[in-house]
Amino acid sequence: MTETHEETAAIKIENLTYAFPNSVIGLHNVNLSLPSRSRALLIGANGSGKTTLLRILAGKTLCKQGRVFINGVDPFRACVSGITYLGTEWAANPVVRYDMPVPYLLASVGGDAYPERRDELIDILDVDLAWHMHAVSDGERRRVQLVMGLLRPWSTLLLDEVTVDLDVLVRARLLDFLVRETTSRPCAIVYATHIFDGLAEWPTDIVHMHMGRMINSGKTSDIMSEFLRHNPEIAVPSFNKNSALLNLALKWLQDDLNDRGKRENVHRLKWSDISQNEKSDGLSSFEAYFKFSRAQ
Repeated sequence: MTETHEETAAIKIENLTYAFPNSVIGLHNVNLSLPSRSRALLIGANGSGKTTLLRILAGKTLCKQGRVFINGVDPFRACVSGITYLGTEWAANPVVRYDMPVPYLLASVGGDAYPERRDELIDILDVDLAWHMHAVSDGERRRVQLVMGLLRPWSTLLLDEVTVDLDVLVRARLLDFLVRETTSRPCAIVYATHIFDGLAEWPTDIVHMHMGRMINSGKTSDIMSEFLRHNPEIAVPSFNKNSALLNLALKWLQDDLNDRGKRENVHRLKWSDISQNEKSDGLSSFEAYFKFSRAQ
């Protein structure tokens, strides 16, 4: 039997389009294939569709148009083991702000089943077992979340801005751990972030998203080579100079902003636009204003 893409790719997305309940297009015709042992970096402005894509890959949001496969299986319609999604909303959950000792939380997710991995993560993320969750900082709370989320070995790891609260040292140690994971066993990572310090050699793949569309994707080496070929001055070493990867992200985001245009160039919503009494096609003017598609 001929091997299919679904059987060879750790993550496979085909013609994915997603609309929110208010009919706003969140993703439009997204196609992506990532092999096992890859570390993909999602680059895009706020609202570009990164979180929506990660939630669909995690099986948290139903994909009605297009196909998504994680290790050959649809993550929403079938029970797929080994998918771990870590986002920023966890630290805001009131439950993890109670007077709760950290060892209790770790034991609740199977800490005793993976003692070596548990202890390694506690060390990497510099977690103090004497902490109580109501008396720690946001960064410390985030470290606990990462220990809990990474405790069980995963085959697909989806990270959505989850390192934003970490100090630079802990973040660097975490990224090193993730490199070791992908080089020592078959697994894949998709990481959305706006922080590019220390990432120059981390991703094996780069994905550029803009207004719900996938603009570019490919091997990091290929994309960076092409970028530096057209921007040779960036490759010249200089004290305190941005990395080539950061310069690539800055260029992409500036191009995206130029494509979108300044917000002043479009109709700005005023309070007078919001009226529950005025109806247009059965919608209030407020609802009608937001019933649009960025794909158009």
